[in-house]
Amino acid sequence: MRVKRFSSADEVEVLMAGGRSALTRFANNIITQNVEEENYVLSIRSVLGGRTARATTNKWDDNSLRHAVASSEALARVQQPDPDLLPVPGPEAFAQNGPQSIRAFAETASLGPAERAQAVQTMVAVAGRHRLTAAGIFANSESMEAVLNSRGLAAFHRQTSAEASITMLAEDSSGWQKANVANVADLAPERLAEIAAGKARDSAHPRELPPGHYTVILEPAAVLDLVGFMFWDWGGLAVLDQRSFLNNRIGTKLFGDNITIGDDVYHPLQSGAPFDGEGVRRQRVQLVENGVVKNLVYARASAEKIKRSEWAGKTGEVRPTGHGFPVPNEAGEAPLNVVFQPVGPAMSLDAMIADTERGILVTRLWYIREVEPYEKILTGMTRDGTFYVENGKLQGGLRNFRFNQSLIELLAGVEQMTEPVRASGEESFDMVVPAMKVRRFNFTEVTRF
Repeated sequence: MRVKRFSSADEVEVLMAGGRSALTRFANNIITQNVEEENYVLSIRSVLGGRTARATTNKWDDNSLRHAVASSEALARVQQPDPDLLPVPGPEAFAQNGPQSIRAFAETASLGPAERAQAVQTMVAVAGRHRLTAAGIFANSESMEAVLNSRGLAAFHRQTSAEASITMLAEDSSGWQKANVANVADLAPERLAEIAAGKARDSAHPRELPPGHYTVILEPAAVLDLVGFMFWDWGGLAVLDQRSFLNNRIGTKLFGDNITIGDDVYHPLQSGAPFDGEGVRRQRVQLVENGVVKNLVYARASAEKIKRSEWAGKTGEVRPTGHGFPVPNEAGEAPLNVVFQPVGPAMSLDAMIADTERGILVTRLWYIREVEPYEKILTGMTRDGTFYVENGKLQGGLRNFRFNQSLIELLAGVEQMTEPVRASGEESFDMVVPAMKVRRFNFTEVTRF
């Protein structure tokens, strides 16, 4: 490793990340933009006498690497010693005997502007058939990331991604769909466009319902964008800093019996590297079981701090789980491969609607913000397909609502769920989540559109 040759530090760590990404954007039923970028970055961390710092470069020639190494060492020398800083992990932290996941596909990486334009044409053709206006993107990428250090650890990951997002616009209504997959063969842009068109058509001429508490059916994208706000609290450092809603709640029953959640980077519908920002192999972690908060996730340093703190013995099993961010950082760790695990029989979305006497179907949410952190109360608005359900049938579109809703109360009030699927939203990272029927969802006002 050239970086090691140029370094005089006690220890040195290199993060490599980058790749090629391309995107075709369309609006008003025509392509408006086509962009492509390729970039690779080296982030070099030097450790000198208990001090550590990073320097970053996207130039890989010897002079640039020497300069980046020298910068990281100069920055490290002026830091205060960190008593919690651990030695960089050895190769045993990322043993190659773990589960293997194929997440790089040549068909996805090889997509060019012509193939993306063809996919856009397919989606726009659907808009034309329904006399709607379409806007959205079709994108693809190939990326890599690696962690190497002076103790011999070497972890490497490659993956590809294909993504389509489409909004269909009518005179007074809209519909939306989005999906992200590793293998472009699993992406169905025409189907996404048809679903979005159907939502725009069926929600036309929306009526207004008064705000209040309603039974609500949240499609997977809406579920994801809500619950994504709570998983940043699932790290050991967040609990140590007392900025987590799980403080004094680990081991308690917070949610309904039907809520079981894990973090599993090896799940076939998940994406991402099987190692964290230090190269430690990610472990499967049971976060919630039948409504009970079971475990946190830990970076190496956070696990050591917990063991020495007043929280020792109060946070479940404490061990490095491979969920840390690159050191140094102030966030610690978080579960980023969230999987809602089925508990009991799953229903289809259609069956869930048919079983609802009176309620509201929500396609997606937006402009979500946290109002109160400990009860995890969020506010936001519905968008792009909000429907009234009565006597088991969709009865047309509704004007959108603003909501104020506690995530704890939401997950304690889930009555029915579909089979979990890989879902994409706009406010959170992709997850494997179901659609949910929730009682007493709190809509506080009607919006103007």
